[in-house]
Amino acid sequence: MFVKHLSLQNFRNYSKADFNFSQSTTLIVGPNTSGKSNLIEAVFFLASGRSFRTDKDDQLVKLNKGIARIKAKAEDKNLEVMIVKEGEEGQLRSFKKYLVNGVNKRKADFVGNFFAVLFAPNDLEIIIGSPGRRRDFLDNILVQTDREYRLAMGFYEKGLRIRNALLHKAKETGRRSEKEFTYWDNLLIVQGQKITGKREELIRYLNDSKKDILNFEIFYDKSIVSKDRLAQYRNAEVASGVTLVGPHRDDLLINLKEDQDIKYFGSRGQQRLAVLQLKILELNYIEKATQNKPTLLLDDIFSELDEDHIKLVLDMIGDQQTIITTTHEEFIPKKLLNMTKVIKLTNGRRS
Repeated sequence: MFVKHLSLQNFRNYSKADFNFSQSTTLIVGPNTSGKSNLIEAVFFLASGRSFRTDKDDQLVKLNKGIARIKAKAEDKNLEVMIVKEGEEGQLRSFKKYLVNGVNKRKADFVGNFFAVLFAPNDLEIIIGSPGRRRDFLDNILVQTDREYRLAMGFYEKGLRIRNALLHKAKETGRRSEKEFTYWDNLLIVQGQKITGKREELIRYLNDSKKDILNFEIFYDKSIVSKDRLAQYRNAEVASGVTLVGPHRDDLLINLKEDQDIKYFGSRGQQRLAVLQLKILELNYIEKATQNKPTLLLDDIFSELDEDHIKLVLDMIGDQQTIITTTHEEFIPKKLLNMTKVIKLTNGRRS
């Protein structure tokens, strides 16, 4: 599956813009701040239903505008996301609407109509960053490929927000009502177990897969949520005002030989190779799970990687659709450039 056409309205720095993409490779060229990463962000939004750069949706809407739109033609499907911003400065709220062929859909039913794998310079954070960054890696794969996982995540995140609000209230008042917690505890246990099981299956696939660039093993440091563990952390949760156990606390350890965590014992070169290997496995998994080749998004990779690592990334370009952004067209090997559609940007406009 590939995206043929993309239309942006009041999204980031774009007032109104239209793009047509090649079924094979498209190169987006422009200086910094011209909107290259914003374009990639919009395409990824179609696959994941969210931004990979911010959790604050109001930041996606152009300044002094109320609605942003991302519209795309992905083979035989028309996909659209509307991001609506309401309220005054300091009290802004936003919400999203998802449409497939003009019909409103829940996020869980919008995601899964288009697939993408993103490779960006800050993906090194998967290795050296916080546990949340490694959970995002798993979530980006499973949200696209597994509707049950999407639903479980939606229920779990809602339950977690409400339960944390109850814990904050208990911390402030010094009183905790067990009746208020019973329903949300059970919801987190049921949905959390589903999330953990799906993550375990994915990690098993990653560990069992052949690794041509760098061999490693992933250990799933899971935070089990159960009645016993919630009871064990009862007082600590009231004191902190947040839920202390569950898959929102999971982490991954990516180990080289002899259980050496690459985050601490790997060289910077090995860490970058590990990211490359993970992205190749992500491409393979999504294709296997969906029977569709995901679009490969390479966002400004030439700014951070050396020549050898760039060659490895470009070797990822196969017969799937690929969209590449760069500040300099000359960074692209001539052999690839001859088969590539080129779009040049200047401050959110095609030059």
